[in-house]
Amino acid sequence: MSDIRALYATEDGEIFDAPNILPMGRIGDKNVPLKEEDLIPLPEGADLMFLPGRKAVGMMEDGEVVPILGYAVAALLPQGFTRLYLPAYEKDEDSPLPIYGYTAAVLVNDEIYVAAMKTDESESWNPLNYNTPELKKLIKRVKADLPRNSIVENLQKCALKWHCLTAQNLFYRRFEAGVPVSPVCNANCLGCISLQTSQMCPAPQSRIKKSPAVKEIVEVMLYHLDFAPNAIVSFGQGCEGDQSLAADIVATAIERVRERTKRGKINMNTNGGFTEGVKKIVDAGLNNMRLSIISPTEEIYEAYYRPNYSINDVKTSIKYAMEKGVYVSLNLLTFPGLNDREEEVNAWIDFCKELPVPMIQIRNLNMDPDFLLERLPRPKGKMLGTRRFLEILKENFPDMIIGSFSHS
Repeated sequence: MSDIRALYATEDGEIFDAPNILPMGRIGDKNVPLKEEDLIPLPEGADLMFLPGRKAVGMMEDGEVVPILGYAVAALLPQGFTRLYLPAYEKDEDSPLPIYGYTAAVLVNDEIYVAAMKTDESESWNPLNYNTPELKKLIKRVKADLPRNSIVENLQKCALKWHCLTAQNLFYRRFEAGVPVSPVCNANCLGCISLQTSQMCPAPQSRIKKSPAVKEIVEVMLYHLDFAPNAIVSFGQGCEGDQSLAADIVATAIERVRERTKRGKINMNTNGGFTEGVKKIVDAGLNNMRLSIISPTEEIYEAYYRPNYSINDVKTSIKYAMEKGVYVSLNLLTFPGLNDREEEVNAWIDFCKELPVPMIQIRNLNMDPDFLLERLPRPKGKMLGTRRFLEILKENFPDMIIGSFSHS
């Protein structure tokens, strides 16, 4: 039988185990015991941190829940791993947590484990292949090749300051490279990573201030498509709003690029709310579309996105893109105690029957748990757990790919 213990952290960030105290996790706002089958070794590329103002809690063998004299410990998972439980804690101050995807971490036989499951793998996105010593030299090469290009200047900052992988890929000349174009958005997401109101912690990165010229966009797109094997150029990055609002320049750029080359794929990440913009970009020659979504139910969708469009606009965009032959996948924002609610699971089954997208890409939602839950409707049914939610999706849609990375 494994020796499983709760973890806690001191104010200076040192992490210790709590002898004779069993670990707990959180689903929604409820602290629950963790089962060994929900734990995997800490993945390579994960980070550990503690939650300020959140006291660690655990459970005695007789079932008594006890506070631990220290802060709750969390893991931040690399892509390809899906969180099953949040860290268990008792809140003792109101300051919001930074915008990260917190996962429960425990000690199993003197090794750190996390409450997560592996949902995909891709060597292209292995964290060890990024932030390498030669990155700065590669950035200089691209800046020399594309002088005075505002997109390259912005991606340099994204690559070095925020360690954005799609930004770095332009300089590494490989796979998927981001091309940020839109400074505005039609939603005001609670968990936006580039623009936040005073209610939340500051956004972890800044948003671009203005759109680049079409010439600059074309220049970067052609550069990446010419040099990178299996190249993808991708609109809609974390440092911008929604590129469907810049549809005129995006569509023009795509058309000009496709006059020059048929190599690679052109992708956009979007909320899908501005259907006319989506249609214009699709008609220009878009290959792939990833659509960010947290819920198919109107009340939860609107509570999180706070949009100036409706969930029906999103559905119309998906339907149009699929009819035009665009490969559509959903970037599903997951949060234990939200997507796995009984009523949400049923709504997802109905949604995917109506719009049979070929793939769902799982994304751990980066949010302060309490901040999010205080702004969403309360559950109407049981919380089934994230693992069971994904199992039900697969049972109902066996041909659908459920993973974390693009497969087409």
